[in-house]
Amino acid sequence: MIIDLAPLSAPQVYFSLIQTVIPRPIAWVLSQYPDRRYNLAPFSYFNAVCSAPPLIMISVGRKPDGSFKDTKMNIEERAEFVVHLVDEDTIDAMNESAASLDFGESELDTTGLETTDFDGFAVPRLARAKVAFACSRYQVIQVGTTPQSLILGEVHRIHVDDSVVGEDAKGRTKIHADRIRPVGRLGPNEYVTFGELLHRRRPD
Repeated sequence: MIIDLAPLSAPQVYFSLIQTVIPRPIAWVLSQYPDRRYNLAPFSYFNAVCSAPPLIMISVGRKPDGSFKDTKMNIEERAEFVVHLVDEDTIDAMNESAASLDFGESELDTTGLETTDFDGFAVPRLARAKVAFACSRYQVIQVGTTPQSLILGEVHRIHVDDSVVGEDAKGRTKIHADRIRPVGRLGPNEYVTFGELLHRRRPD
């Protein structure tokens, strides 16, 4: 089967991509409204893209009515935001936070999730998240004809829960992915859990 993307509409292309670029990590983004309340939203066009400076990328589409999403507006107006990884313990809360709300309404109120101070950073983090990235806006680029907002965030600090941190055979700090139990995004309404951990040594 060959999928020719040229004749497809943007929604059809979207469904083709999300079912083939798999699995994708989920960015659970906490950003701040002007009144200091917080918006929380998940995005699965997300990954690390640079080490110097340390940058992560989130691609944010538009609302059904064509207006910009709250996450994009908040990050452009107030540069700091926090990105969390989604795991098996938080997937249901993440899914609930994906509901469409009016601008200014906080998903923290509808989900009952609690925040806690992010040491050394102005924006708090979700207390239940095992991994969180303290970020500031690096660049926002409009791409495509829709368009999408490609948000580059510079990572300043990473919170890693002590329960997922250990040591390797050489005594070096090791973050255990199998203890995080991250959840990946697949196609519509589909997710994948961590599953079996495979090891392969890279050739010299």
